[in-house]
Amino acid sequence: MPQDVVSPTTGETLRSYPTHDAREVAAAIEAAQRAFEAWRHAPFAQRSRCMRAAARELRDTARELAVLMAEEMGKPVRDGRAEVEKCAWACEYYAEHAEAFLRSEPVATDARESYVAFRPLGVVLAVMPWNFPFWQVFRFAAPALMAGNAALLKHASNVPGCALAIEAVFARAGFPAGLFRSLLIPSGAALEAIRHPLVRAVTLTGSTAAGRAVAAAAGERLKKTVLELGGSDPYLVLADADPARAAEICAASRLVNGGQSCIAAKRFVVVESRRAAFEAELVRRMGAARLGDPLREETTLGPQARRDLRDELHRQVEASVAAGARCLLGGTVPEGPGAFYPPTVLADVRPGMPAYDDELFGPVAAVIPVRDEREAVAVANDSVFGLGAAVLTGDAERGRAIAELELEAGACFVNAAVKSDPRLPFGGVKESGYGRELAAFGIREFVNVKAVWVA
Repeated sequence: MPQDVVSPTTGETLRSYPTHDAREVAAAIEAAQRAFEAWRHAPFAQRSRCMRAAARELRDTARELAVLMAEEMGKPVRDGRAEVEKCAWACEYYAEHAEAFLRSEPVATDARESYVAFRPLGVVLAVMPWNFPFWQVFRFAAPALMAGNAALLKHASNVPGCALAIEAVFARAGFPAGLFRSLLIPSGAALEAIRHPLVRAVTLTGSTAAGRAVAAAAGERLKKTVLELGGSDPYLVLADADPARAAEICAASRLVNGGQSCIAAKRFVVVESRRAAFEAELVRRMGAARLGDPLREETTLGPQARRDLRDELHRQVEASVAAGARCLLGGTVPEGPGAFYPPTVLADVRPGMPAYDDELFGPVAAVIPVRDEREAVAVANDSVFGLGAAVLTGDAERGRAIAELELEAGACFVNAAVKSDPRLPFGGVKESGYGRELAAFGIREFVNVKAVWVA
């Protein structure tokens, strides 16, 4: 079956791509292994030259790539260009720092010489989602390739053009043939690829259900995995927070990528004394988003990536309202084609509502009132997820203590929105997954941490 690109803006089928069959997948894996055998011995200077060339290729084609994202998954072109620039930054970051991150570490023992070396594993398979179709891939591929591995990409089926464009970037940058390949295959075929003996490790960004399936297939063959899964990030608005500034940060985070981000703010846990002022400001700022065609520069909120995802989001909103939540803004499906959904604010959100319990992957803000700071922390941690969290407060030191010591999440920010950054590790706890991407921690996930002893 071909992979069709259906415009989330118009609902029209734009183009189709032929999928790879089992024979082609096996050939790609074998070619990646052959490329790896040479690349693993390439000096860091050579790897860095290729990676810096990839950064230049990204910047040179940023407009074209942003349009591709807008067409395939609805990202506004202004956001698409920013995503491409972030990918270029990651390439340059690892081109500069990979050698230092993987430098052998001497250890004093009884041996004449002993040290820890970091050597590549081989072929790494990435299963990636559609929401950041370039960034999700480059934050895995840049460190994996700089570490000396080969990389295969199974991208989401609604962004095949993005998958092939990424492959072309690495090819034009001078990476060896076969070292990075995109496989246009369904999810079931990806699980078969994981079982191939030449695939040594797997990384996935996606839903918790997808993470379980990939972890099971990899575990069956005892292969290393890194899983970055869903999130329902809480933003704590404490009694000493400025409601207007807090709402500004919260609205921006809730609307990032149309709300379709695992680390977008989703649950706003607000101390009662700040609730009314915060809700008013949040409604004003959420309502200021410009919903429209993602190909237009003035658009700040495009359609959701697919109509079925939009319809599921609306079902969650309706179920929450039926259970007692108050809808302060939005909450209705616009007429016309496409997968559009308006900025929506729900108040009085309680346990048992989808807006409290589940991940709402779209521009829907859930305000959860609490009595005090202690209850705010308890509510923040009352989730199966643990990806990101933020504390908004007038006392930055108190916020730091809460972020570091009390919140159950992999990334905790104070008076700022949660974001990924090549210089910091990224990943979660609980059902948000395990392992880390980015920084030194990310590049060391897919290497053999090897003890060497010389008598």
